[in-house]
Amino acid sequence: MVTAHPYAAEGARCCLALQATVRGDVGEVGDGERESGRGVLGRTLKFLREKEGKSLGQVADETGYDKSYLSRLEKGERLSKRAVMEDLDSYYGCADLLVTLWRMAQLDAFKNKYKRYMELEATARILRVYTPDVPGLLQTEDFAREVLSGPQATADNSDDVEEQVAARLGRQLLLRKNPAPSARFIIDEPAFRRPSANAEIWTGQLLHIEDVAQWPNVAVQVLPFSAGVHPLMGKGL
Repeated sequence: MVTAHPYAAEGARCCLALQATVRGDVGEVGDGERESGRGVLGRTLKFLREKEGKSLGQVADETGYDKSYLSRLEKGERLSKRAVMEDLDSYYGCADLLVTLWRMAQLDAFKNKYKRYMELEATARILRVYTPDVPGLLQTEDFAREVLSGPQATADNSDDVEEQVAARLGRQLLLRKNPAPSARFIIDEPAFRRPSANAEIWTGQLLHIEDVAQWPNVAVQVLPFSAGVHPLMGKGL
């Protein structure tokens, strides 16, 4: 747990100024290029730490996070989970500045062809999803890690996998925001016929789907094999 570390008045004003800058062109770099979301987040983390006159070692000791991990966040080399940014927002007394930047940075974890979809999904008021697999928005952390660890999904690099997992879990927050979107998931039966290789992970995944299905804004339906051919099926050659 991170102990709250109130900002001095001057530091608080700097946070507000940073928030205003983020809404503008904080991502602009030379030659008309755009800085990555992780880069912007990393620079902001470094700014806040140096403003406090802290070393990475001091921040690590006071927050409980590993020094090398914090260093990689500042360099824009890693994407953390949202909870880490919530802790550091509290530590630096910076409202939700870091969480706001984290929302932007998580798009870096998605392939370019999916980024526009993720941007639209994050602002959607109605979601209608059909999938032959367990949808990403309903996956547990352990199941998502198993799915994303495959060679067809993510390069054989544990950091890449963890970044993808963090981004996927970050997407799921939209189902609990206020106001929450109306979401309907139609999951084809094959999704439940292809379980996790780990029985405990699979049990947790099934229980999680059952839990989410009880939320007032979420409807989960299973399309059985007995339904036969249906319009949502892909069109083969």
